[in-house]
Amino acid sequence: MDFIDFIQSNFTDFLSYTGYANAQIGNIIMILAGIFFIWLAIKKNFEPLLLVPIGLGIILGNIPFKADAGLEIGLYEDNSVLNIFYQGVRQGWYPPLVFLGIGAMTDFSALISNPKLILIGASAQFGIFAAYMLALALGFEPNQAAGIAIIGGADGPTAIFLSSKLCTNLMGAIAVCAYSYMALVPVIQPPLMRLLTTKKERLIHMKPARYVSQTERILFPIIGLLLTTFIVPSGLPLLGMLFFGNLLKESGKTTRLAKPAGSALNDIVVILLGLTVGCSTQASEFLTMKTIYIFIIGAGAFVVASASGVIFVKIMNLFLSKSKKINPLIGNAGVSAVPMSARISNNLGLEYDRHNFLLMHAMGPNVAGVIGSAVAAGALLGFLS
Repeated sequence: MDFIDFIQSNFTDFLSYTGYANAQIGNIIMILAGIFFIWLAIKKNFEPLLLVPIGLGIILGNIPFKADAGLEIGLYEDNSVLNIFYQGVRQGWYPPLVFLGIGAMTDFSALISNPKLILIGASAQFGIFAAYMLALALGFEPNQAAGIAIIGGADGPTAIFLSSKLCTNLMGAIAVCAYSYMALVPVIQPPLMRLLTTKKERLIHMKPARYVSQTERILFPIIGLLLTTFIVPSGLPLLGMLFFGNLLKESGKTTRLAKPAGSALNDIVVILLGLTVGCSTQASEFLTMKTIYIFIIGAGAFVVASASGVIFVKIMNLFLSKSKKINPLIGNAGVSAVPMSARISNNLGLEYDRHNFLLMHAMGPNVAGVIGSAVAAGALLGFLS
């Protein structure tokens, strides 16, 4: 009889540790959200390199377990494996490594050959400051509003970097929101671009970009680093790594370093970043009214940013000669979603004229947007830290 009691007692204890015994409705909702992200990535091909790790991370972070058991398996439990991985997000050193990879993969020739395109990237940052004002109006503190506002740049790593410095309690919601809107670029931007442009504007053919010498490509990251970091020193971690990666690529002497920076190292960091960002969305921390507000503000910020770029090009064209006019379809590429936004510009241009290739032109404002969002993040960090 004692043996049977022993079995029953231990079996009861075992059941109390299972996910079935500890599951709450919030866990189920978040697990379904994670499955939805994975479905979007695989079935709809919405940025699978981002959404698959994030989706699996959401599922992983919401597997229910007995919180007071001291198992050290949860993301927010000290010494757990996930918590160790999460330090790269919390301490803000994953984003600079991502920027190193972006710099090592990016060709800035389109921007160098036509420097006025940087104005389009700058104009798209209106979304960030519009979101900042809206977040303040909804009752968020200035530090929280700044972290939320950077979603308007459609730049996940920058959003993580800034929120890790200013509002760690909202970092999971901000990161998932930023990456979600990055993945939804093909859904959000085309209708907006059609709405804001005429058929005549969509058919504008831009002159081919001029040849950019290797000397210019080498000088660009050095001059760009000095100009931007002297203006916003607080953006140094992101801007420094971005231009460092580009210098490795363009120097012609450090290809051995540029290749792993833009491939293996970047891929490893993206895996860990996506997984831990997803895990940070534990239902108890994520399912709040603040999260809903963040997604609403983020959507508005992204729309404003995309629209600002298109409208700014239309204004620029009022002052440009006919031969130098810019196709407004590249205005959407002013956000930092590289190269997704540039591909949208190109695809929409080809839809109206199969000989109108806009990809290389759109890459100019696209890479300018990366620089612009990092500068905006540095400015907000400098003012509010």
